[in-house]
Amino acid sequence: MKKHTNNILVDTNILVYAIDEDSKFYYRSRELLLNSNHNLFTTSKNLSEFLTVVTRSSVTFLPIEEALAAVGDFINVLTVLYPTEGSFAIFRELLRKYKSTGLKIHDFEIISIGLWNKIDQIATINYRDFDNIQEIKLIIL
Repeated sequence: MKKHTNNILVDTNILVYAIDEDSKFYYRSRELLLNSNHNLFTTSKNLSEFLTVVTRSSVTFLPIEEALAAVGDFINVLTVLYPTEGSFAIFRELLRKYKSTGLKIHDFEIISIGLWNKIDQIATINYRDFDNIQEIKLIIL
C-alpha cells in the first residue's frame, strides 16, 4: 500500500464516543466517521478493544449483540487492517525503542499495524496515548 496523506487510522476512543450520545465527543466522532474526505482505517485490535469497553463499562454498556452490530456499522465506513509478520516486526522495534510496558503496549500494536500499511496518521481524542511516538502524526478531535 502506497503512503497517502489522506489515509487516517481511527483510534478506539473515537469508535466508543461515536455510539455514546451522552459524550461531548459524540458529534465530532460521528462527523469524522460519516462525513470525512479521508480514507479511514482501523485495526482488528481497535475493534476488540471497542467490544471490551462497551460491553463492560457502566457508562456505555451494550449487550454483545448491539456491540457487534455497531462493529458491523464501523466496517461499512472503515477499512479494517490486521496484524502481519511485518507489523509484528515493527511492533517489536517500537517496544524496544520506547521501552513501553503494560497497557501502553496495545497502542504500539495499533500503530505498528498502521505503519506496516503505510499509514502514519491517527485520529484520536486521547492524544496522550500517542503523543511521544515520533513515527506518527496525531489528528486530535
